[in-house]
Amino acid sequence: MTVPSDSPQRPASIVRFAIPIVIALAIAVSPIPQGLTPEAWYYFALFAAVIAGIITEPVPAAAVGLAGVTLAATLGLVHADPGASASWALSGFANTTVWLIFAAYMFALGYAKTGLGRRIALQLIERLGGRTLGLAYAITLADVVLGPFTPSITARSGGIIYPLIRNIPELYGSKPNDPSARKIGSYLLYTTTSTTLITGSLFITALAPNALALEFIVKGTGLQISWWDWFRGFAPVGVTLLAITPLLLYKIYPPLIKEAPEAPRWAAAELQVMGRISRNEITLLMLVSVALALWIGAAEYIEPAMAAVLVTILMVFLRVVPWSDVIGYAPAWNVLIWFATLVTLASGLVETRFVAWLATAIAPVLSGFSPYVGIVVLVGVFYVLHYFFASITAHTAALFPVFLGIALTIPGASPKQWALLLAYSLGLMGILTPYGGGHQAIYYGSGFIPTKDYWVLGFILGVVYFVVYIAIIIPWLGWLNF
Repeated sequence: MTVPSDSPQRPASIVRFAIPIVIALAIAVSPIPQGLTPEAWYYFALFAAVIAGIITEPVPAAAVGLAGVTLAATLGLVHADPGASASWALSGFANTTVWLIFAAYMFALGYAKTGLGRRIALQLIERLGGRTLGLAYAITLADVVLGPFTPSITARSGGIIYPLIRNIPELYGSKPNDPSARKIGSYLLYTTTSTTLITGSLFITALAPNALALEFIVKGTGLQISWWDWFRGFAPVGVTLLAITPLLLYKIYPPLIKEAPEAPRWAAAELQVMGRISRNEITLLMLVSVALALWIGAAEYIEPAMAAVLVTILMVFLRVVPWSDVIGYAPAWNVLIWFATLVTLASGLVETRFVAWLATAIAPVLSGFSPYVGIVVLVGVFYVLHYFFASITAHTAALFPVFLGIALTIPGASPKQWALLLAYSLGLMGILTPYGGGHQAIYYGSGFIPTKDYWVLGFILGVVYFVVYIAIIIPWLGWLNF
């Protein structure tokens, strides 16, 4: 018996399944390009279908990735030997960066469980929120403080920051889906969704696809990039953009209310309800500080992923987070499976030599440019192509290995510089569209930011971010001698 309420969804579900299959078949039946083996071409067809499946999501993205790895291993597209094929299929689950992101999700769980994340944000609003511009900077600073320990923008901005600031506009009669939204709500919410993307590029552990990019860098160049190297490489760009974005939006998308005296009073009342800082909050603060210290200063002695897992275990032993919550925290386990399979799938492009073939084919087109122009063109194309992706992770998995392979054939920058030039842009590109990052849907659906405003502001900030990024990052990386 058919349930009537399900029938309208069925055509859409069929299309979501059909698109990846059609893409795979279309590529597979096309003539095999000269220089590629049949297995490499068929593997590329499967990989393209997986990326399409991640975008259309006929089933959850992690399941799509797991299905792709399983099918590639079963068909022997990467390794003919069954044992070698199975080892390749499971290799992503032994990846240290995948476990680093998993552990960082547990840190985010700790922030939510103890209330420490909410307390930090409320304290900043209480101290800096007297003026609307100051309130915007307070929210930005809260995001930066949480960034190193919350690798999901959706969890950090959508799960911690958004529920806080969503309460503020209506204190001033600023309502969603109403002209009054421009009083203060439109400005605050768009500023928040914009600056959290900058934070995502500032720290390896502030945006999950950063870790995926690092794995592609290791496989493509053999380079290991530390937490500290990543941070200091992007810091001048990040600090500059975090400083100018709230002010720029204050000028081009101004709130009608310039003063926000109710926000500090509301934050103070909320803090009073929370009471004094708890033992668990203090313990968590100490533990995440230890993790950060180990990532920065002890990477030679303890692998960053092991440091993060160690802190996660201490969170359990010290009763900050119950073990039942750890094993029941679905987002972390989902990301573990998703990223493990994406790392494996991308490595297949390298092992079948598809990336090397594509880089050899495209590199001559860019070889005539000067080094500076070559960087602008290659990174610019990589950046703009995000208009076609509803996920930074999908963008990274589909394009990063290919663009890195092409970049390494172009003179003018070292392998480490090329790798970072592409990787740092991942967070920034999320500003381009209302679907550019996982958190965007939350802010877009709030009703405070009209669709037209989202597209226009996304284009403006997209250009500003890219120009500031290129102007600073090229000489800075050269000065650091990366």
